[in-house]
This record gives sequence, C-alpha cells and structure tokens, in this order.
Amino acid sequence: MLKNIKILSFLLVFVFLFSCSKGTTDDDLPQEKTIFETISTSMGYSYLSYALQKTELDVVLSGEGPYTLFAPDNDAFIVFLMENGYSSVEEVPTDLLRQLLLNHVMAGQKEYRNFVTGYFQTQATSAVNDLPLSLYINQVSMRVRLNGSARIVQGNVRTTNGIIHAVDNIIPIPSLVTFVVSDPELYNLALALTRSDLTEDYIEILSVENASAPFTVFAPTNQAFIKVLSELELSYLIDIDEPTLKATLDHHVVLDSNVLSADLTDNLTISTLGGELTANVSDGASLTDGNARTANITFPDIQANNGVMHLIDKVILPY
Repeated sequence: MLKNIKILSFLLVFVFLFSCSKGTTDDDLPQEKTIFETISTSMGYSYLSYALQKTELDVVLSGEGPYTLFAPDNDAFIVFLMENGYSSVEEVPTDLLRQLLLNHVMAGQKEYRNFVTGYFQTQATSAVNDLPLSLYINQVSMRVRLNGSARIVQGNVRTTNGIIHAVDNIIPIPSLVTFVVSDPELYNLALALTRSDLTEDYIEILSVENASAPFTVFAPTNQAFIKVLSELELSYLIDIDEPTLKATLDHHVVLDSNVLSADLTDNLTISTLGGELTANVSDGASLTDGNARTANITFPDIQANNGVMHLIDKVILPY
C-alpha cells in the first residue's frame, strides 16, 4: 500500500511539472539569458535563431529592451517557407524577413495575463509611410490569437530583457483585409465585401499593394450594419440589392491615400470611390455623407502595410 502511494505521489508531481512546461506560465524565476540567447539555446527554434542573425535582429534582442517576442518554432517556419515558395530561410529577401520578424516584436514586456482584445503596435513599419504596423489581438477564454492566424501556445518565458510567447504560426504582415477578416467586430463588413454577386472584388483589391494603394478604409462595425438595416427597413445584408451595396461600399474606400486621423480637419472634403464625404474634428472625428448622416470614428489609425483603417459607428450611404 505504501509503495502504491509513493508511485501515485510521483505520478502527480510528474503531471504537475509537465503541465507547467506547456501552455501559459507565470513563474517569477530569476533569468540569466536575453531573448536572443534564450531562442538560440532552445530546441525547435533554429530557424528563428538563424533568421534573427541574418537580419541582425539578434543584436536588438540582446539589447536593453524590454521587448515582447512572439516566437514561431521550426514547424511554423517550414510551413511559411513552403507556402511562399522558398526552400530555406536564406532564400527569403533580407528586408522582407526583417519586417516579418519585427512584426513579431512589441516594445515593452507584455505578460500573458495582460493581453486584451484590441489593436496594438509592432516594431514593423508600413510600406506606405514607415509608421508602426498594427497587430490585432483577440483574447477569448484565455486563448490569444494574433492577426487571426497565429495563436500563443506557451506564454511567459521570461528573459533579462523581456518576455517570449511561443506561437504556432508566422504572424502575417497585415493588409487591410487581414484586419477585416480577423476582427469579429467587423464580421458584417467582411460578409458585405465578400458577397458573391458583387461586381467588384474588394478582397482582392484591398489585400495587396497595387497601383491604387495606399487605401483608406472607413470600416463600419457590426452594430453599424444592424442600425443601417433597421434604417432601411431590411432584415439581412442579402436584402440590399447589388448596385446599392456596391455604391455603399465604394463610399467607404479612398484610393491612393493613407489618411490618418491627424490629417483630418473641420470641413475637409474626402473623395471616396463613391463620392465625397465631409470630415470634422471639433467634437471628435466624424464623417458626414451626402444625406447629412454623420458617422463617428470610434477607433482611428489601424495601420496596415497597404493603407489605414478607421472604425466607424454608422454605415455611409450613397446619395
């Protein structure tokens, strides 16, 4: 009986230690290694270690900090290389690789328990204005997803100059579509942009850097769509006929311009694909359409690699 109790006790201790080695941790143990030293001496992170050295970010992540690093393992790198037609990390252009890695770094030390849903900034910069790229973090039931593609699978690996969170995929450099499809508050907008009967492929246009980039997108939230359906006395998005829906969506997109909230002034005319809007800032940033309906900008300056997005509380209608 005593022998069985000892065996059971040993198993319980083993299970506890194993469980602490997986998932999120919150141990205040003294650290002796920097972020880069931790990565370079960790099993399964040789691709990341080499990539950091190739881009000279090993020096940055050996510096004072503090930084937060979202660390993809070898499997995540292999998937990325295969999906993008590379046979090795060496084949990835250094400038592209550096931006990709910086998209996995945030300034400051962000503990796992402190992650909340919202938009934050990485150390990567947008191709259109060199401003920090935004990162959409979605925290639901203690699970944290990044730009809709990567999930934190182990958190709070502390170092002398910051903290590491292991992720299961490479976090993509975001286009405007990245944010639309990853933010649950923009679900209705994503439905509208992808409706099969549209004559314009908005997802294709807003996914890439093309001749019309950069773009400015005024993105109505789910509640904004609910309000406009009520206003139009309709039940579903599908009830809006295609010409009206296209004209409506066109009023939310500005071509060849990355309009930041700081660029807005009172009575500023903004030319969208569908027509002109009037911006005002005296009582908070807002947009007034040709029907004298005013949409408030509720969250500004979500910076993507091919433009900027502002969340608004009302759908802009054509006139």
